[in-house]
Amino acid sequence: MPKRLILCDCSDSQPIDATGLEQATGLACSRLHSALCTAEQGAAAKAIAAGGTDEPIICCTQEHRIFEELAADLGVEPPAMLDLRDRAGWTDDTAPLLPKMSALVAEATLPARPDKSVDVTSEGLCLIIGGADAALPAAERLAPILGVTVLLTDDSAPPESRDFDTISARITAATGALGGFNLRLDALRQIDPGGRGALSWTAPRDGAETACDIILDLTGGTPLFPAHEKREGYLRADPGSLHAVADAILAASQLIGTFEKPLYVALEPLICAHSRAEQTGCSKCLDICPTGAITPAGDHVSIDPMICAGCGACAARCPSGAITYDAPPPDMILRRIQTLASAYRRAGGAAPRLLVHDAGFGAEMIRLAARHGRGLPADVIPLEVSALAGFGHAEILAALASGFAEVSVLLSPTTERDAPDQEVPLAQAMAGGHPVRLLDLSDPDALCDALYDQSTPPPLAEPVLPMGNRRQVARLAARALNPGTETLDLPAAAPYGAVLVNEDACTLCLSCVSLCPSGALMDNEDKPQLRFQEDACLQCGICATICPEKAITLAPRMDLTDAALTQVVLNEEEPFACVECGVLFGSKSTVERITEKLAGKHAMFGTSDAARMIQMCENCRINAQFNAADNPFAASPRPRVRTTEDYLSKRKDH
Repeated sequence: MPKRLILCDCSDSQPIDATGLEQATGLACSRLHSALCTAEQGAAAKAIAAGGTDEPIICCTQEHRIFEELAADLGVEPPAMLDLRDRAGWTDDTAPLLPKMSALVAEATLPARPDKSVDVTSEGLCLIIGGADAALPAAERLAPILGVTVLLTDDSAPPESRDFDTISARITAATGALGGFNLRLDALRQIDPGGRGALSWTAPRDGAETACDIILDLTGGTPLFPAHEKREGYLRADPGSLHAVADAILAASQLIGTFEKPLYVALEPLICAHSRAEQTGCSKCLDICPTGAITPAGDHVSIDPMICAGCGACAARCPSGAITYDAPPPDMILRRIQTLASAYRRAGGAAPRLLVHDAGFGAEMIRLAARHGRGLPADVIPLEVSALAGFGHAEILAALASGFAEVSVLLSPTTERDAPDQEVPLAQAMAGGHPVRLLDLSDPDALCDALYDQSTPPPLAEPVLPMGNRRQVARLAARALNPGTETLDLPAAAPYGAVLVNEDACTLCLSCVSLCPSGALMDNEDKPQLRFQEDACLQCGICATICPEKAITLAPRMDLTDAALTQVVLNEEEPFACVECGVLFGSKSTVERITEKLAGKHAMFGTSDAARMIQMCENCRINAQFNAADNPFAASPRPRVRTTEDYLSKRKDH
């Protein structure tokens, strides 16, 4: 269905070139309205009602509620909406705005992929934890709505009310998320309801287990979970703040029913480089996950989708691509970047700059800067992403290779900083001098100053289209951004690099080959040889850990030449020829070293004939052992086969 832009200059407060926009984007444009949300609501309703013939895109998001209500009154789907005013129109920059508006329109028309999700059911079983002064009043308010159990953490006497269950215990472990919390309790005491007089506690017991759907923590102490604000179903409030407790009670009352839990990341265990043969290699995702959703699971890791909060840091740091962000997937982000850059150039722009921000704090900073400040410069194109920490070096390099002159990432107060603090220096080392910045600002005016006061460098003269997985995208972009450069030195812990082998120490045992998770280290079936393909190396470190001679070290770098795509020999030796048949096997130095250490010095190789077997291939060694006088495989002669005559000869009646 063709799309149609419904334009509004917001009371003549922004310049919009409707004709130029129509020509640049190829989309039909309405006449330029001035009060689409007030005096010209009729025109908006008419455009929305015409959605059967073309798909309207209303270029205003501030009054989205009004347009959604109009669509509901008309019985049609709400129209798509696009913010041109705050992101482009409201600016003090006098440069032409058509290239930027064209880029934003082109991005908005890209087809969106449906997000993946799983249903989570909460039956409303709520555990309220805290002292009696805070927990019991909260329980009285929630008991008519939820199935409430109070866990008292102080030495209070049992409450008189029996409208909800009350226990006293010490929590020793807590796992799970909304709809599936599990807790272990020690010193569990329950109320003994029998008898006259005040209620009493039962005797304490250890090792109790319980489950619930919601946890309301009013202890004011240490949270039960890391990154507790990201744990769905876990509500925590300061018991000394009546306002905070009231908000938590209201939020808990809404957590009953079936909810959609987004599936943020996808995992491919086969290419995970976490471990091989119980030797730990890469642990970047384990180290950086704020919620503890990632745990070791043998040779790979496991991700609990119920705990994952979707920060994206694991996907940005994963060297193999085993973890990818899936809401949206990486190729969608790259497509948006490429669309913004190409549309800007087609509309006459020359050197765009990319501002990456989140949908909450960053978008609000842009709105405030537009309304009360100077707004964004005409060459700064905002890109809203769902996970700032997941915007890693591959995406930054792809933006620069696509034609952006600069990439700035606007952090928010809730952004997990570990991933950006490592990914941005890596991108800077591979960007060929193109600016890459982290903006940690909380003032809209400071944001404007940082963007206006920055001189715009020239972008890549011939933009490229990086394709493939994130490793391939980073390599292609780095080659385009560093013409004439053969090798880039990278920061420590970079996912690209070389394996350096001390040939004097290496015995070609090939333990590293058998455990390399990416196949970067290889052997040669025809001769003792250790080969290496740098393009495939993840710098996981398993080879250096497993090497018995400690002959391997890692060198973080990126070889931009084609040599990185080929196999090179790190170490090789002359093969040893079997003393019986002449077949080549093993390395000559290894066989000679073993012969020197064992011949005449070990009970199994005390004679010259026994020692000679060390220098035989596997087939000749077996033959020599079988034919030896002290053959270890020898046994007593096989007994004669008994026949029918043998049995009949022993019968007395025959």
